[in-house]
Amino acid sequence: MRYAFVGLGHRAQMYVDALLGAWSDTGEIVALCDPNRTRLQYYLDRIGRDVPCFAPDDFGKMLGLADAVVVATVDATHARYVVEALDAGKDVVVEKPLCTTAEDCAAIAAAAERSTGRLIVTFNYRYSPRNSAVRRLIADGAIGDVTSVHFSWALDTIHGADYFRRWHRDRATSGGLLVHKATHHFDLVNWWIDDAAASVYAQTSLRFYGAGNARARGLADRPVRAFDAPGLGTDPYLLDMSADPRLKRLYLDAEHEDGYIRDQDVFGEGVTIDDNMSVLVRYERGTLLTYSLNAHAPAEGYRVCFNGTAGRLELDVVERAWTPPHAAIDPTASGKEHAEGVSERLVLHRHWQRPEEIAIEQGAGAHGGGDALLLDDVFRGPSEDPLARQAGYRAGVASVMIGVSANLSAATGAPVGLTAGGTRTAG
Repeated sequence: MRYAFVGLGHRAQMYVDALLGAWSDTGEIVALCDPNRTRLQYYLDRIGRDVPCFAPDDFGKMLGLADAVVVATVDATHARYVVEALDAGKDVVVEKPLCTTAEDCAAIAAAAERSTGRLIVTFNYRYSPRNSAVRRLIADGAIGDVTSVHFSWALDTIHGADYFRRWHRDRATSGGLLVHKATHHFDLVNWWIDDAAASVYAQTSLRFYGAGNARARGLADRPVRAFDAPGLGTDPYLLDMSADPRLKRLYLDAEHEDGYIRDQDVFGEGVTIDDNMSVLVRYERGTLLTYSLNAHAPAEGYRVCFNGTAGRLELDVVERAWTPPHAAIDPTASGKEHAEGVSERLVLHRHWQRPEEIAIEQGAGAHGGGDALLLDDVFRGPSEDPLARQAGYRAGVASVMIGVSANLSAATGAPVGLTAGGTRTAG
């Protein structure tokens, strides 16, 4: 299989490295597409040989060299490349979120239906052993019919803050965190309970990041960006890209070409996304979801509880126990000295029985071995998987539409009903 790549930020590297490593027998990299020559050179150096390179305007020409395309561009541009590749009969591997608008969802769905190519959305959280264990228990009827789900996700001031210093801070390019980040979480719920959302109601706010909040808390005279800022080295919110060789090459050394600033101040002007979000979802079979996302927590993890007609299932995950003050300044150090607090616990409560802690089998590599399973599905094709972890365009659309509908509800103050063709305000 001949693979072409469009979008050469850090998200592309997992797939490039896979094709250069353990999955090299499944295909070869034949073309790269990105507007920035410095980033192109980073990946050419990584590949170790000459590969044809293209600008975005020449994407159509590049398609003639490939059988499949990996799309890892800015979220709002996914639809352009996905639709063109599908219409050319190419297979498409696309990073989540599938896209950022209802209109783009409809365009991709139509292209997928008429194309001979297949589309894969890389929801790697499905492959994490703990999340797979939840799917298995629910599918086996361990708690009966699921009546409600309570899902709370906390992003800390390493991970959460980073969305507010890069392009994700602009709702027009990312769709906001209810699309860019929460599409992962909405997909998990859709997949866990095997159902589709029917209506959405949401409230959101920007309470921590951004210039207005900084002024309200007396954080005056903030730098526009971290590079060469007086506080670099002491201010934990300033990202020192020079401390990370990959960030330096991909962004700091590349910004002279396209003006993209990767290390903007999280308390600066131009933040148009929210950092606190609450969403209510009713599913077609009646399940109720209450979901919350906070992007400025002191620790990172999530808790999800399922209530059912035969019991309750609880998953508690601590992905980072605390945030050291130097984490943004030295990205290579984050995660080392507080790994002792990382934990996961899955507990099954059946009616009239003592709680049962469910063992979670771990594999080697990232996300408990989940990333390797995902890459197997992407590059070798899905095996007989009773959990149906590989996601196509329908799953991608379903997750994005919850986020899009939540954004619309938050903006209008009204619930939004989901229909087969898009969203409508349910007055």
